[in-house]
Amino acid sequence: MSTYETAFETSQRLLSEALPRRWRHVQAVGRKALDVGGRLFSADDADALAMAAILHDVGYSPELVKTGFHPLDGARWLRAEGWDDRVTSLVAHHSCATLEADERGLRRELESEFMNEDSAVTQALWFCDMTTGPDGTDLKVETRLAEILERYGPEHVVTRFIKRARPLILDAVRQTEQRLAAQPT
Repeated sequence: MSTYETAFETSQRLLSEALPRRWRHVQAVGRKALDVGGRLFSADDADALAMAAILHDVGYSPELVKTGFHPLDGARWLRAEGWDDRVTSLVAHHSCATLEADERGLRRELESEFMNEDSAVTQALWFCDMTTGPDGTDLKVETRLAEILERYGPEHVVTRFIKRARPLILDAVRQTEQRLAAQPT
């Protein structure tokens, strides 16, 4: 399985009815990734970015929840379904997932099962996710981070993770913005 269309259909099947708000977010992240990838990357990198973007939240699907940590649940399912290792790893590590895995006691599992690419493509995926609101609207990264903190509340594991991850997320977004700004118009 290696096409954006297949990835889109997979994500739609898993999210659209069960989690329509999440599905709106995922569609917008996918559209943004198609644009960003086409502007910044080779065809292979752009394809990996687009597929990871449209699949990045499949682990929220009620059908797939095992650990309750959506990057790991989604990546494990994608791997079992035969998806490309790179796409699966990008999903596993999207938006600073390593730090959230640490908060949840799952870091060793995440890191031993899925390689963290740590590349411009990784940063672009974080950019697409962290500048897209839960309803699919474009947001500044600072607004998105504040929205996440408000949605989860002060004591939630996601709040602890976001507070730790904030500098890394901001850096990834800024680097991607700089790459985009450097492109001819």
